[in-house]
Amino acid sequence: MGRAVMVGRGPTGAGVLVLSILIILTTEGCRAQKGDGCGPSVLGPSSGTLSSLGYPRTYPNDTVCVWEISVPRDKRIHFRFASLDIEDSDCQVNYLRLYNGVGQERSEIVKYCGLDLKVKELIESTGNQVTVQFRSGTHRIGRGFYLSYSTTEHTDLITCLDKGTDFPEAEFSKYCPAGCLTSTEEISGTIPNGYRESSPLCVAAVHAGVVSNAAGGRISVVSSKGIPHYEGTLANNVTSTGGTLSNSLFTFKTNGCYGTLGLESGVVADTQLNASSVWDWSVNSGQHSTWAATGARLKKAELLPWAPSQNDQHQWLQVDLKRVKRITGITTTGSTRRDYPYYVSAYRVLWSHDGKRWFSYREANSTQDKIFQGNINYLHEVRNNFIPPIEARFVRINPTSWHQRIALKLELLGCQPPQVRLATPSRHSPPPAGTKHPPHFGQTTHTPDIRNTTMPPHTSKDVALAAVLVPVLVMVLTAFILTVVCAWHWRNRKKSSEGTYDLPHWDRTDWWKSMKQLLPSKMVDSEESVRYSSSEVGRLTGRGAVPRLHAEPAEYAQPLVSGVTTLGARSTFKPDEGPDPGYSDPDLYDAPISPDVYHAYAEPLPASGSEYATPIVVDMGCHLSGGGGGGGSSFMGAGPNSLLTRTDSGQSGRSAYDTPKNATGQAAEDLTYQVPQSSTQKPTGQS
Repeated sequence: MGRAVMVGRGPTGAGVLVLSILIILTTEGCRAQKGDGCGPSVLGPSSGTLSSLGYPRTYPNDTVCVWEISVPRDKRIHFRFASLDIEDSDCQVNYLRLYNGVGQERSEIVKYCGLDLKVKELIESTGNQVTVQFRSGTHRIGRGFYLSYSTTEHTDLITCLDKGTDFPEAEFSKYCPAGCLTSTEEISGTIPNGYRESSPLCVAAVHAGVVSNAAGGRISVVSSKGIPHYEGTLANNVTSTGGTLSNSLFTFKTNGCYGTLGLESGVVADTQLNASSVWDWSVNSGQHSTWAATGARLKKAELLPWAPSQNDQHQWLQVDLKRVKRITGITTTGSTRRDYPYYVSAYRVLWSHDGKRWFSYREANSTQDKIFQGNINYLHEVRNNFIPPIEARFVRINPTSWHQRIALKLELLGCQPPQVRLATPSRHSPPPAGTKHPPHFGQTTHTPDIRNTTMPPHTSKDVALAAVLVPVLVMVLTAFILTVVCAWHWRNRKKSSEGTYDLPHWDRTDWWKSMKQLLPSKMVDSEESVRYSSSEVGRLTGRGAVPRLHAEPAEYAQPLVSGVTTLGARSTFKPDEGPDPGYSDPDLYDAPISPDVYHAYAEPLPASGSEYATPIVVDMGCHLSGGGGGGGSSFMGAGPNSLLTRTDSGQSGRSAYDTPKNATGQAAEDLTYQVPQSSTQKPTGQS
C-alpha cells in the first residue's frame, strides 16, 4: 500500500473489446484499472482522478472500464464529481457504478446515469477499498464523467475543474487530488504575479510548483485585484497562456524556499561549475569560441552557453554549491542565440553529497528516474520543481534529448535548509531522492512567507544587524535635534525676557557719542544727560513721587532726553508711545512750528508766552524745586532711587540762551534755538 499507480489510456476502436490491464501489486493490496473505456487516470495512494475515455468529448459506444482503488487499512475513501453526463434514462446500458470493496465480495454504493447531472455531495465508502465501473452502450450524446477521490481526512477535497471564481473568499485552503494534468482546462498567468481567476486552481497549483501531479496536496490560495496582463510560461509540464485584464487573480502561499541559488548573480563562482566535456568551436577564418560550463548562467546573454563536445546521453553539467542546500526547482533555457538554435528538450537530475556517489531524482512513490520536460525552443525559460525537494551539495543535469545539439543555461531554486545533516546512503540500498523515505524530506522550512522572490544567501546576520542599528541611529539623531531646538528656544526666550526699556549696547556707547556733537556745548561739557532704565522708571512710578514738569509758554519742541514716562499737563513733548508706521523723527533743530498750526500731539501755547521753551533741569540730589542748599547739582551725583526733576522759576533777568549767528557774524533774530541751561547756573531768584 502507499505506492504509485500508473496512468492508463484504453483503445479507441468502437465495438472492439480490447483488454488493457495494468496492475501494480504491493504487500498489502492492489490498485488497477482495466478495460477499453478507461480515460486518463491517476490512482495515487491517498488521492487520484478518474475519467471516461475521450472526456470532455463524447465517449465511445460499447466500452467498459473498471478501476480498483485501495488506501491504507485505517482509511476510507470519498469521491467528488466534477462532471457527470451519461446518456440513459434507466441506467441499464450506460451507467457509472461505485462499489464497496473489490472482487466478488463487493457491494454497490450508488449507480448514476443521465445527462448533465449535478452531484454536489461527497460519496463515501465504508472501507479502504472501492471499485468504480463505467459501461457504455449505443448512444448519441454524452461526455462521460470526470471525478476525483481522496481519503476522508481531506474533507475540503475539490476537483481538477474547480476555478478561482468558484470561491469568493479572499483567502482559503483546499485539497487538490493527484492527476489534475488529465484536465484539458487552460490556465493563464504564472508565479509570482498570479493567475487569472478563471484558471482551474489545482492545475495552476501544479504549474506553480505548489503540489505535484503525482501526489496532489493542500493549497493555500490568496485572491486579489487583477492585473492588466498575464504572462504565459511552461512549467512542470503545464503550459499557461497569456491573458489580458481581469477583475481578480489568485496566487498561492508558499514556504518561501524559491530563491535563486547564485548562478545568475555570480555567487556561484566559475570554479564551482564543471562539465563532462566542452565544445571548442573554430572555423577556417580563425574565429574561435568555447562553449564552457562557466557560461551556463541564466539571463547572461553575453555568455555562450554550455555545450559538450559530443552529443550523447552521457554528458552532464555539474554545480557545486559548496554546502548542502535545499533545492526546490530548476529553470533552464537553450542557447538564447538565433544563429545557434540549440536546446535540451528533456533531462534527468542527479544529486550527491560528496561529488562521488550520485543518485537520480525520483518522484514520491516511484521506482523510476524522473525525466523532466526541457525547453521547446532556444530562447524561452522552462521551470521544473522538485516535490519533494532535494537536499544536497552537488547537482548534475544529464540531457536525454535535444534539438540539433546540446546547449544549456540554468538557475537552481531553493534556500538554506534549517538543519543540515549529511546522511550518506548505504552502498546496498541507496535511497533515491523522491522515494518514500528520502533523507530529510519530511522537514519543512520556516523561512518567511514570501512569493518566489530571490533570496541571496548568507544575509540573515546582516539584516538582523541593520534591524538593530537603524532604529538606534534614528533615536539618537532625534534626541540631538530636540536638544538643539530646546536650547535655541530657551536662549530666545531669555533674550525676550530682558527689560523693554533697557538700551542696547550700541545705544550706550557710539550712538550717544555721536549725539553729543549735535547738542550745545554747555550741555556737552556738563554731561548732565541721564538715561532711564525700565527698573528706574518702575520705581519712580511705584513711589508716586515723580514731580510734574513746569514750563513757561513756548513754541513746540522735541524732547532732548528720552525715557521720561510722566509729563506735565502743559508739556510740549510727545508722549513715548512708539513710532507710528511711516513716522520718522523730525530734525531736532528744525524751524519752530507756526503758532496757528495745531500739532497732532500738543496743544498750542499762548502767543504772549516766551519765545523759547523752558529747559528741563534734573535735580540729582532729590531736592524739591525752590529749595536751597546746593545750587548747581551735577547730573553725575544722583542715584537711581532719588531721581527728581525741577524747572526754573521762569525769571529771565539774565538771558542764558545763545542766539545763533548768521554768516556775517550778526545775530539772527528770526531764528530761535532752544539751549539748555547749565546745571551750574543758579536760577533767578534763588540765593
